[in-house]
Amino acid sequence: MGRKPNGASSVYLGADGSWHGRVTVGVKDDGSPDRRHVRGKTEAAVIKKVRLLERERDSGTVRKAGQRWTVKTWLSHWVENIAAPAVRENTLAGYRVAVYRHLIPGLGAHRIERLEPEHLERFYRRMQETGSAPATAHQAHRTIRTALNEAVRRGHLAKNPASLAKAPRLPESEIEPYTVAEVQRLMAATRGRRNSVRWAVALALGLRQGEALGLRWSDVNLDAGTLTVRRGRQRPRWEHGCRSPCGRKHGGHCPNRRQVRADTADTKSRAGRRSIGLPDELVALLRRHRDEQDQERLTAAQLWEDGDWLFATPTGGPVNPRTDYDEWKRLLKLAGLRDGRLHDARHTAATVLLILGVAERAVMGIMGWSNSAMATRYQHLTAQVRRDIAQQIGGLLWDAEDRGD
Repeated sequence: MGRKPNGASSVYLGADGSWHGRVTVGVKDDGSPDRRHVRGKTEAAVIKKVRLLERERDSGTVRKAGQRWTVKTWLSHWVENIAAPAVRENTLAGYRVAVYRHLIPGLGAHRIERLEPEHLERFYRRMQETGSAPATAHQAHRTIRTALNEAVRRGHLAKNPASLAKAPRLPESEIEPYTVAEVQRLMAATRGRRNSVRWAVALALGLRQGEALGLRWSDVNLDAGTLTVRRGRQRPRWEHGCRSPCGRKHGGHCPNRRQVRADTADTKSRAGRRSIGLPDELVALLRRHRDEQDQERLTAAQLWEDGDWLFATPTGGPVNPRTDYDEWKRLLKLAGLRDGRLHDARHTAATVLLILGVAERAVMGIMGWSNSAMATRYQHLTAQVRRDIAQQIGGLLWDAEDRGD
């Protein structure tokens, strides 16, 4: 029998009494052959493993040689060394909660190449059975799917089991935007309150909370009637600034606290950076708002922080998103309206554009959407929209005589 060519697979009985197989699957980083070893109790078992390795080699799905990652070691490496430099701080905070509070305690001992979709599905069910909300389980699913996609891309994993696992089901909640009449009541309730035009901007233009609070006067051209979104306000984050322990648990309560997060960050996408036309009525409100802020600047005197904020505190500083949220809730009660999320103002603005029949491309530009699929999430078929459609159908299918005109 002739000698096998170099690099050919081999199966043999070893001196230890076990069967062994060796398969060349590629080349290592140093140029030497990447020859994998398998073993088993029987020749048939080893032949099966050899054939599997050969198929993976031929299809390009062989796991990369090197460290054998567990879920714990890979997720820890991914979140701190791969995700941390590339994503926003809020996104990273969500990843860390999912990784360290849920995924590592529940799945950390698994080797990533042996993780199965069924392991994940059972884990999601256990999370919910022990009190986690479906949204929390869904966040854990999205996080491990993203992390393992990176492992696949780098050759540490042949396929992503999280892409095959059935994601936790999220309860569907129908969002009901405020009607035009309700918006008018809400606008009336803002009269006489500080930063009242803040809510006109939200309801008329559909800006996200961070986008509205991140606006500076340099972003607004009242003469041209335009407003440009360039950045978003971030939630403040603080650390202790005391030399000796002050006794406060959280850095934000320290008398000498230091801010460790920037006030704003650039928009997430190029679509988010946009210019929007302002209605004449909103321009007039903004002019009045500027005059009121000038008066506050005189009152605050040397205490005024000149940050050029469009919406500022009484001393000129940026508005805290939590303070802004609390004011929204107070306004809803003052106007006698049902409770709703602050983000519902954005849904309301998008639905108003639908009522007005604004072209889809223009809506995308106003709302800062990168794709038209977002319209199905934010534009809702309200009773007014359905009635307008019915009237248009009636006008098309029945002539004036049939309608009795």
